[in-house]
Amino acid sequence: MTHIDAGAELDPVHPVPLPAPARAHGLSAAEVAERVARGEVNDVPVRSSRSMGEIIRANVFTRFNAIIGVLWLIMLVVAPFQDSLFGYVIIANTGIGIIQEWRAKKTLDSLAVIGEAKPTVRRDGVAAEVSTSQIVLGDLIEIGPGDKIVVDGRCVEADGLEIDESLLTGEADPVIKQRGDEVMSGSFVVAGGGAFTATKVGREAYAAQLAEEASRFTLVQSELRSGISTILKYVTWMMIPTAIGLVISQLVVKEHGFKEAIARTVGGIVPMVPEGLVLLTSVAFAIGVIRLGRKQCLVQELPAIEGLARVDTVCLDKTGTLTEGGMDVTELRPLQGADETYVRRVLGALGESDPRPNASLQAIINAYPDSEEWRCTESLPFSSVRKYSGATFSEGNGETSTWLLGAPDVLLPAADPALGETERLNEEGLRVLLLARASKDLDHPGVAEGARPAALVVLEQRLRPDAADTLRYFAEQNVKAKVISGDNAVSVGAVAGKLGLSGAVVDARHLPDEKEEMAKSLDKGTVFGRVTPQQKRDMVGALQSRGHTVAMTGDGVNDVLALKDADIGVSMGSGSEATRAVAQIVLLNNSFSTLPSVVAEGRRVIGNITRVATLFLVKTVYSVLLGVLVVCWRVEYPFLPRHLTLLSTLTIGVPAFFLALAPNKERAKPHFVRRVMRYSIPGGLIAGTATFVTYLVARHYYTGEGQLEAETSAATLTLFLISMWVLAIVARPYTWWRIALVATMGAAFLLVLVVPGLQHFFALKLVGTTMPWIAVGIAAVAAATLEFLWNWVDRRFPA
Repeated sequence: MTHIDAGAELDPVHPVPLPAPARAHGLSAAEVAERVARGEVNDVPVRSSRSMGEIIRANVFTRFNAIIGVLWLIMLVVAPFQDSLFGYVIIANTGIGIIQEWRAKKTLDSLAVIGEAKPTVRRDGVAAEVSTSQIVLGDLIEIGPGDKIVVDGRCVEADGLEIDESLLTGEADPVIKQRGDEVMSGSFVVAGGGAFTATKVGREAYAAQLAEEASRFTLVQSELRSGISTILKYVTWMMIPTAIGLVISQLVVKEHGFKEAIARTVGGIVPMVPEGLVLLTSVAFAIGVIRLGRKQCLVQELPAIEGLARVDTVCLDKTGTLTEGGMDVTELRPLQGADETYVRRVLGALGESDPRPNASLQAIINAYPDSEEWRCTESLPFSSVRKYSGATFSEGNGETSTWLLGAPDVLLPAADPALGETERLNEEGLRVLLLARASKDLDHPGVAEGARPAALVVLEQRLRPDAADTLRYFAEQNVKAKVISGDNAVSVGAVAGKLGLSGAVVDARHLPDEKEEMAKSLDKGTVFGRVTPQQKRDMVGALQSRGHTVAMTGDGVNDVLALKDADIGVSMGSGSEATRAVAQIVLLNNSFSTLPSVVAEGRRVIGNITRVATLFLVKTVYSVLLGVLVVCWRVEYPFLPRHLTLLSTLTIGVPAFFLALAPNKERAKPHFVRRVMRYSIPGGLIAGTATFVTYLVARHYYTGEGQLEAETSAATLTLFLISMWVLAIVARPYTWWRIALVATMGAAFLLVLVVPGLQHFFALKLVGTTMPWIAVGIAAVAAATLEFLWNWVDRRFPA
């Protein structure tokens, strides 16, 4: 018969007694083992990336691979080996995509383990950190400020415990929790501490479902990828009728035999497929993840690389971002004749009263040892909303006193002389806390009213050595930096000034509540102090309402709401569990200087993919146009697959790979599809028209045996020269390696034209001198037209 303690509570899922408050030692090792055997474990697999099987399926089983694969099999049967080269290119492309994404997966998985949350679980009366997946039903989990509630549970200990459930309910105000109250997974602690018993684990817990979904490796939900999907949809609709018409026309014409008609039909269909565009996008993103991973930067959502590149305003939390987490007490200034020895004793007792001190209180603990005679009877944890903490002590001599420690301008009336001294210290960039004796009980709503100042505690913040360079980088890149802090505005302004950040300093308590007016104030100001957590969120929204793309950095619980609402949330690795959970990017090395690398990586990806997309889609447009013109004129398609494989490799494939991975500092612009198509459509129309004109002229010029091969060679020359001009335009602005790249591709084509073996392999031989020079002349006119048209498009339809 099982004995159930009268004070014990029953688990709502299984009738197993939970610990009574008097003996809250947590589960025993035997109970943990028993629950593991029953499968009552929080075993939701938190995947930071796709599995290897998913990676292979995503790269192999695509719509365009299926089209190319069928055409390749046909060509292996009916045509020489060189006309099926395009199939081997697709195999190589797919292999590159799989390898790069697998490398990105390994990087993400290793970083996710480093950044994984480690809840503190009490078992057999001993508290220890365990991984989230090792929590079992009925475990006793300790929580404090910044901790995320990882499973659903019921509170069994509460000491001033305040939990923010806004991420679940949308309600911004923290909820005070008492013993017996339910706690919801996905919420987080903003003040106080306590412990709760796990009542729902695994997939039953709401947070586990959110975490699994949020941390999954994503290649979607970004403007870049959705834009490419839109383009591919249009391409498919253009391809289908053109390909059908081409098949019918070539089989009807087939003056040179059935097999060659099939080969030329396939030659017309294959270049319509922008097969490398998706590959290069995936490779660019994957290499971005790998590069950032080497700098200890965990990208929790892949489009964040792209998003940060679009950012034009970055909101910085001072503590932990511009300054290092630690502080030092530099001076203690007693007020109103207070005894300094007694004040030191009070500060030591205050430090001891908080089991989870913040950076300011930790500095006080380091400076002032605890007095053993003093005993804390009640405590009020620090809250970023009220800006102070407090405690009531039994002093050992029979006396009881209540003390508050917090922001002087919050605890003191506006006319108090101590504020003048505080202001002077703040102007030097020092942080100042006020120790005040309260005349009311700690649980009184107006406990701060009438508090008598006892001392000013002066703290020096350690500036991050890399902060000034990072701020300078943002200024050079035309990204506005806004420092948003809960500290005194003057003090924050002084810190910002030391780092070279100039601009108006604003006390956020005087900011207007109306969104539009707040946005105007935010545009004018640079440094904002005394900002509440809700105000941080409102400020992000106000900036976004004026069309700004906003990044928010932070490491504390007061930053969570703003991080979640910002376009890109960036958390420090040492920050609270809650901030790491909602941020898209986590700087595991806590280095603010990593941010420029992330911005640069995003700009590289977007800017380069825009360039590369233009190359691929010019080819698609001219291929569709050539197909339509061939059908209308009822002539043979001018090219075999080998010709277009050669052109694609030299003017698109090889150059695109280098261009996609090159440095690019240009800020990303919106409307990806519009910007790509406004170049691709005119470029493709000019290239297709000029090539077909050369083909028709050659058909009238050449007669007799070898006529089709000569016509094809002349048309290939025109198409190559125009495609090279497109490449030359896309490669601007020129650097030595871009010039070398274009020149090398030109030299490779020239080699094919002059080496007999390559001439035979690619069926390319220029006959005579007149027609080749006509082909060059047509290409020159087309190139000049292209320059004019693209410049006109730039002026007429600015991006």
